[in-house]
Amino acid sequence: MGGGATREPVRELHRAGDVRRALPHPVDNLAADAFPTALRTAIQASGLSLDRIQYRLRARGVSVSVTALSYWQSGRRRPERAESLAALGHLESVLGVAPGSLIALLGPPRPRGRVQRESSRVPIPSLFPASEPVSKLLKQIDFTTETALTKLSQHDRMDIAADRGERRIAVRQVLRAERDGMDRTVMVYDLERPGRPFPDVMSQQSCKIGRVARDEDAGIIVAEIILDTPLVRGETAIVDYALNFPGPPFSRGDDSYCRRFTTPVREFVLELQFDPDALPAYCELYTVNPEEQTTTRRKVEVTPGGQAHAVALDFGPGTFCVRWDWPRDRS
Repeated sequence: MGGGATREPVRELHRAGDVRRALPHPVDNLAADAFPTALRTAIQASGLSLDRIQYRLRARGVSVSVTALSYWQSGRRRPERAESLAALGHLESVLGVAPGSLIALLGPPRPRGRVQRESSRVPIPSLFPASEPVSKLLKQIDFTTETALTKLSQHDRMDIAADRGERRIAVRQVLRAERDGMDRTVMVYDLERPGRPFPDVMSQQSCKIGRVARDEDAGIIVAEIILDTPLVRGETAIVDYALNFPGPPFSRGDDSYCRRFTTPVREFVLELQFDPDALPAYCELYTVNPEEQTTTRRKVEVTPGGQAHAVALDFGPGTFCVRWDWPRDRS
């Protein structure tokens, strides 16, 4: 990605220097901050910026975002997924530290279940490219009970019109309360192409729409989804709402649909309905984890009737997307 940079000599990728002596002794593994401390030390000793480290990793065919590197060295997050651990091995080589020295400081995997969901929760804005506008909009509504609602399942359906614009998005969620009195969740939608008309957010079942806030310049809308009845701990609710776009003609987005999850969800189903007379040429799903790494790519079949779907189990936190390409005979 990014075309104009001059490729650095491969020999520079293997500069070791004296960095091997910078890592803590293994006895320091007991400290909770052993890994980020060691990583920060190694980065400082290497004299490389995070951008240069990312560039050198990319030269090895490894994709790690600058944000992920920053989170790792600050201790805000740590590499746990298989692809992140594989990248860590290359990072050790780029920084010139002993093989396995950083990985050894990670300690055991984090616990699973409800404790794991909370420990892996990421802030809503961190999942959006335009995080600052999302943060500002969230301050205008009440989403304080969002963290005490577990999303057991989610089912989204997007209808794409014959003019390739977005017609409607229907959402069904199954929520469970982890504390008494939970009564609302939050919806955040990114138009992807600012300047498009915003959809109307409409309640369908077991909820009503509360406060709504929009950022015209960023093309982002947030809304409170208020349950009909507050839940007691352990109680579940099924919530249905929809986003209806004005038209025809319907405005066209970026030819994709992305659902962002701040915590793991047991089941996510995404349905797409294209007009049978205007089918895409190609459709694929991909996922992005909180460290901004694309982790999955797979073709999605579209039937002659225009139906396509994708399913994820125990997914998150992260972003689940389906994108499509149109035939080239139309703009």
